[in-house]
Amino acid sequence: MGAAQPADVAAFLDDDPAGAERADRQGRDGKVSLISRRAVLTAALAAGLTGRQALARDMALGLAQRPPVKPVPGSASLIARADLSGQVCYAVFDPSAGAMLEDGAGSASLAPASTLKMVTALYALDRLGPSHRFRTRILRAGDMLVLAGAGDPVLSSDDLADLAAKLVDTGQGSPKRFAIWGGALPRIEEIAPPQADHLAYNPALSGMILNFNRVHLGWRRGGDSYEVSLEARAARNSPRAYTITAHPAAQQDLFGYRFDDGREVWTVSRSAMGRAGSRWLPVRQPELYAGDVFQTLCRAKGLVLPAPEVIDSLPAAEELVSHESPPLSRVVEEMLYYSTNLTAEVIGLHASGAPDLTASAAKMREWVAAQGLSDDFSFADHSGLSAESRVSAVAMVRLLAGPGLEAGLPDLLKHNPLAGVADDDTPHRAEVFAKTGTLNFVSNLAGYAIAPSGRRLAFATLCSDGPRHAATRGQEMPAGVSSWTRRAKRLQHELIESWVARFG
Repeated sequence: MGAAQPADVAAFLDDDPAGAERADRQGRDGKVSLISRRAVLTAALAAGLTGRQALARDMALGLAQRPPVKPVPGSASLIARADLSGQVCYAVFDPSAGAMLEDGAGSASLAPASTLKMVTALYALDRLGPSHRFRTRILRAGDMLVLAGAGDPVLSSDDLADLAAKLVDTGQGSPKRFAIWGGALPRIEEIAPPQADHLAYNPALSGMILNFNRVHLGWRRGGDSYEVSLEARAARNSPRAYTITAHPAAQQDLFGYRFDDGREVWTVSRSAMGRAGSRWLPVRQPELYAGDVFQTLCRAKGLVLPAPEVIDSLPAAEELVSHESPPLSRVVEEMLYYSTNLTAEVIGLHASGAPDLTASAAKMREWVAAQGLSDDFSFADHSGLSAESRVSAVAMVRLLAGPGLEAGLPDLLKHNPLAGVADDDTPHRAEVFAKTGTLNFVSNLAGYAIAPSGRRLAFATLCSDGPRHAATRGQEMPAGVSSWTRRAKRLQHELIESWVARFG
């Protein structure tokens, strides 16, 4: 006998005679094969081995081989398994090779939702420059003090508080008039008219913007009535908004709105209020809102301003103090991270210089065409809120692979935006930098996936149930939309993992 055999192999060999036909179960072709003890012994004798040594050798070789690798499911099978109503269109592109790796209905035009913000970001960065800043000023024209907006999309109550402190430090006395000018951008009553009036992401827009033109509404029941607060909320300063009021009402609609005697008046359905709650509401009179807040902040520092008035033209004036926004590159990064619709419309309007959103969107379309891209883009706004905008997956990945990489877009996008969507047993091979786009029964994802090998892919996945989207436009959380969106996002994750496994 030769050297002692491993215990597991010896145990196998010591089985009863009924197991004499068992041997190597892993053939070269991956199929199970049965080799008789007599055949093994015959071959072993020729090689100078004992029967037990020969069987041990063959078993060790078989156990050392890895099991077959489970095949990676293709895009079509993943889409079929998801059983998602509507259309699923996608494209995957290799920027380094300039090659389209795969697409499924990639030329179909669908609503981009907030993935359109990537196009707007590239457009604004190209036209204005990444270092561009928006400068809000305080001017003095005779006996009038002017708060002159610059269309700063990220101006906050904290910024106005700093501006008030600077103004007080100049030693200025109280003026006879206090005016607000918002003419740096066109006046737009609602950035998405088909959306419900009370949705905070659908405010008015002008060159005077504060807190994304939102006001914070809070309420708490006290006996038979409610205590209601309206605040221009920011991180450090949350002054009361005096030009906006709200009160409970016996009404069928959740919210009602009117502009009455210089004030914005909101009514809230009493039956829906419960014991306490809060939410953001859109601002429809942004100049009066900003003027009211600045007046309060100045009064807190000892400078009394008269009631604010809105002016249409900016007079010749002396600049007293100013506030500058962060650079556009940072504004864009925050817009893409938080998907702020107002910021998208504002920077798009600044980039185009157009008088309204329709004309501005057309200017952006001309810019895209000038980049040498296809005609598979149609824009009605800059945020993606409009149902009239259209993109194709193929056109989107070509934009990402060309102008997107040239502008450093991957560094501005959210890292792994689908984190938490997939189950723990789902592979997580890819590093993803991408932008989501979500409307009712619309769920899109576009950006870049980096494989473990370092290979970068540009991708776009557009999921849309057109009839259900049209039927629920403007509604908040219609029936079925949450589960549909979860399934769409899980499918997007699985598709990315499939692409990285097959092409990475």
